[in-house]
Amino acid sequence: MRIFIAILAFVIVTVVSVLGFRGNKNEKEPIFIFPDMDRQAKYHPQGESGFFNNGMADRPAPVGTVSRGTALDYEKVWSSDFENEQFRSPEKYTGKTDSGEWASEFPYEVNGTFIELGAEKYNIFCSVCHGVAGDGRGITGQYGLVGSANFHADNYRQMPHGEIYNTIRLGKNTMMGYGDKLSAEERWAVVAYVRVLQQAFYTQEDELTPELKATLGL
Repeated sequence: MRIFIAILAFVIVTVVSVLGFRGNKNEKEPIFIFPDMDRQAKYHPQGESGFFNNGMADRPAPVGTVSRGTALDYEKVWSSDFENEQFRSPEKYTGKTDSGEWASEFPYEVNGTFIELGAEKYNIFCSVCHGVAGDGRGITGQYGLVGSANFHADNYRQMPHGEIYNTIRLGKNTMMGYGDKLSAEERWAVVAYVRVLQQAFYTQEDELTPELKATLGL
């Protein structure tokens, strides 16, 4: 029994020594067993740097450059010939109309080439979670990730094109956005391909043309 108490006391002292008392504050650098990029070498805004002669980390704008406004400040651009398509065609980039409603039409011509583009990008970025058929049964489900949207459910079939586009662009819930990976045209192409998957899922055999039946071996 005395050996057990001694071992227990040793464990407690060791744990407290390493982790410290809960709630205590310490100015010392914490010990990171797995840093996970929490601590990175970087300069903070208005920080100092011995690399530059003036000792400042911030760098001034190159001589001769002129500000031409930002995506959120279009009316204050400095040049009258400045063009920004995102403000000429908001639906194409945001999925919403000028009135703030979800777009119900495609801003691109939907043809075979457009659908093929959507299929290519869908299979690269979307099928891993949502499944090749769009039924929410992607390979990630085999590794414990559940809850991927089933595009054949009524709420997704009735969802406006622009809302699906916006989800692809910005993400939703645990899904990260793909706005930095897919161009506006590619995002809309994915929306179009999702509509194709939905149409194919609910199409009956007697609705197919003879040519399609022959292609499918029916």
